[in-house]
Amino acid sequence: MEPEPNAASGGATTSTYLWPPAKGFAVYGAAVTAAMAVGYAGLHLRRSAKLRRQVVGIIPARYASSRFQGKPLVPILGKPMIQRTWERAKLATTLNQLVVATDDERIAECCRGFGADVIMTSESCRNGEVLIFAYLFNDRLFFTENQNREFMYDRFVGTERCYEALLSLKKKFDIVVNIQGDEPLIEPEIIDGVVKVLQLELELGSFRALCTKLELRSSLALAGSGLGSARLSDEPKLGLSSTRLPATPDAVFSTAVTSLKAEDACDPNRVKCVVDNRGYAIYFSRGLIPFNKSAKANSQFPYLLHLGIQSYEAKFLKLYTKLSPTPLQLEEDLEQLKVLENGYRMKVIKVDHDAHGVDTPEDVEKIESLMRERNLS
Repeated sequence: MEPEPNAASGGATTSTYLWPPAKGFAVYGAAVTAAMAVGYAGLHLRRSAKLRRQVVGIIPARYASSRFQGKPLVPILGKPMIQRTWERAKLATTLNQLVVATDDERIAECCRGFGADVIMTSESCRNGEVLIFAYLFNDRLFFTENQNREFMYDRFVGTERCYEALLSLKKKFDIVVNIQGDEPLIEPEIIDGVVKVLQLELELGSFRALCTKLELRSSLALAGSGLGSARLSDEPKLGLSSTRLPATPDAVFSTAVTSLKAEDACDPNRVKCVVDNRGYAIYFSRGLIPFNKSAKANSQFPYLLHLGIQSYEAKFLKLYTKLSPTPLQLEEDLEQLKVLENGYRMKVIKVDHDAHGVDTPEDVEKIESLMRERNLS
């Protein structure tokens, strides 16, 4: 900036500088505000990431099952199935704690025997007598009686058992992972995957919210600077606009899918999933989805099979247990649909995994044969 002449010195030039110029002072202040906002947002993101690292894995297990009585304790190559699941889950690096939640002392005693932490859940989680549900849809009252009662009951109380176990823990956790007890070959990398993707979603959500607040403050600063109603996005030189992220509702739930085998296409026990191009769940169904007009599975289409593991934000889990059953959830017998029907987002990761859950006594022999082939002891 050129020095201004000083009349008192007889026209001689002196070294008096005016900075910041009166006209540009407000713009300078707004720029500083924006720069500080970016720095603060980054600091917040780093701090919040540290606060969301407390993760608990919960394995809900119940003894009373009409389809497979005492399933958690069935031996698989010499070890109870619940122990197999616990040992695999224990290898996950993202879990700060792993517990078994059960309402049966036989399961609890078995788990304590191999070193697992056990939380006893209340008798109320075992009340499966209410099998007729009512719901409102388009202002009409509908009643439904589920045909697959045992499956529906397992799913409802599994999530509720996780929440009850969470309340019993002395330590506060940010994320809860519901690990199905009938998945003795669950891969720890899948557990880590659903946790990490949910952690990222939660941090991006916090970052978006913070940027919105800071953007509003900076916009007000610009408006007060004489730039009128100029929006922050109209001033890319300030830098904060580069922190803008897509305005998408944040996921509070994550899960995993794998490729669907041709022989499982029409099996209603194999839940199918479709996702959008950003990895968020669109729908889950027991039927084949998408379904084409030929009414036959397309051997060239990459159908997706849903895996039972799911991860929740701890605060959302509390809310989830208070949500009423929804029409699609009741019709399909899938609890994930209650999340989607209530407008929440669910992040989905795709993994390479042979789904080997134990639903019936016949599945035990299949699991043992597979373990022998893979030399898994």
